[in-house]
Amino acid sequence: MIASPVKPLFVFVLTFSLLLVVIILSPSPHFLQIPPVPSGSSLGGSVIWSVKRTMEWRPCKWWLQGHLTPLPAKTNGYIRVDCYGGLNQMRRDLCDGVGIARLLNATLVLPKFEVAAYWNESSGFADVFDVDYFIQKMSGFINVVKELPKDIASKEPFRVDCSKRKGQFDYIESVLPSLLEHQYISFTPAMSQRRDRYPQYAKATLCQACYSALRLTSSLEKKATELFDAIPKPFLSLHLRFEPDMVAYSQCEYQNLSPSSVSAIEAARVDRKPWTGELAQIWRKRGKCPLTPNETALMLQSLNVPTNTNIYLAAGDGLMEMEGFTSVYTNVYTKSALLNREDFTRMHGNTKAALDYHVSINSDAYVATYFGNMDKIVAAMRTYKGMHNTLFLSRKAFAELTSQGIEGAELKNALWEVHKNDFAIGRGFALPDCFCEFEL
Repeated sequence: MIASPVKPLFVFVLTFSLLLVVIILSPSPHFLQIPPVPSGSSLGGSVIWSVKRTMEWRPCKWWLQGHLTPLPAKTNGYIRVDCYGGLNQMRRDLCDGVGIARLLNATLVLPKFEVAAYWNESSGFADVFDVDYFIQKMSGFINVVKELPKDIASKEPFRVDCSKRKGQFDYIESVLPSLLEHQYISFTPAMSQRRDRYPQYAKATLCQACYSALRLTSSLEKKATELFDAIPKPFLSLHLRFEPDMVAYSQCEYQNLSPSSVSAIEAARVDRKPWTGELAQIWRKRGKCPLTPNETALMLQSLNVPTNTNIYLAAGDGLMEMEGFTSVYTNVYTKSALLNREDFTRMHGNTKAALDYHVSINSDAYVATYFGNMDKIVAAMRTYKGMHNTLFLSRKAFAELTSQGIEGAELKNALWEVHKNDFAIGRGFALPDCFCEFEL
């Protein structure tokens, strides 16, 4: 009589055991995999992403509840934000401008992306971002219109120049009177603004515009998805900056560059002569000099990023000295190689930047050699999405250590310690304008 329940119990145990074996032996999703550490690692096998994090950045509560603050019944007028430069610079201007429009109790007109010959650009806001999605996501934060009322639609906006202001710029004091007088104005945000003085509803509007309301157009999203799918998984997205104009602008000098690189840098310098002597050393130790591809490879090795890692190069055209990187990391992929050549040659600068942005915010890991507009936005978006394998290589630490004559295994171990601490506390993961720190 006791034998009857044994069979069902045996079947259950057997089924559960087989299920457990399947789960254990099944490969993990690509975004959870950590590439194997190569044997012989000087740091005993710890890849940087395995370091325990002690701090985490998350969207601030006041931002996520920003739409709960009622909008005023009457607007003070209409504002158009004029954005200049490359895509990520224009996006920064847009984010700031939307926050300012809310601060001034204005209605936002769709922003204008200015054509910039330097960036080989002719894409407008609607060519890059989904307009309807933007308006929908900003609902409750600020009113956005595609078209102006008939009584002012025929007029050009009154241009308010914020660029030449000195010191901390006060928009209520300096811009609001023009808005009230002309009812339709345009401006480009000043670099010297103080966001910490904004009321929380204005800061929440800025954050919503920057990190939640901007989505690529369906055609761009499709192209970006094609590019993402073509990259072998898992992969690391690397934003490497070592173009002639970048190096020339930095006013840094480098030894042992190829003659073609030296010529390209000299042609881009114009009147920006490199620092020399003691000033050059001080400048380099402050972290002002871009990392060469060879230095970047060395730093990735110090972090135990395996040399067989799939790496997507999120970079513009004209990178120099790439042999120093690809001789170490051999699985390097670029959009020019992965996309249809005809498609690629037709693309403008904004389109290429948008593709790099999409790939980078969705990659398994993101590493930047600089801390520019793209890096700040990508890092913050990855934080917003809960993707924490993000790191900024420390140019300052590299310069300090190498200036002391430290090299080889000792240099790699010292670089590991610096970046281990940076990763643990999430240094650079997100800007405090929209994200708050939480201890883990």
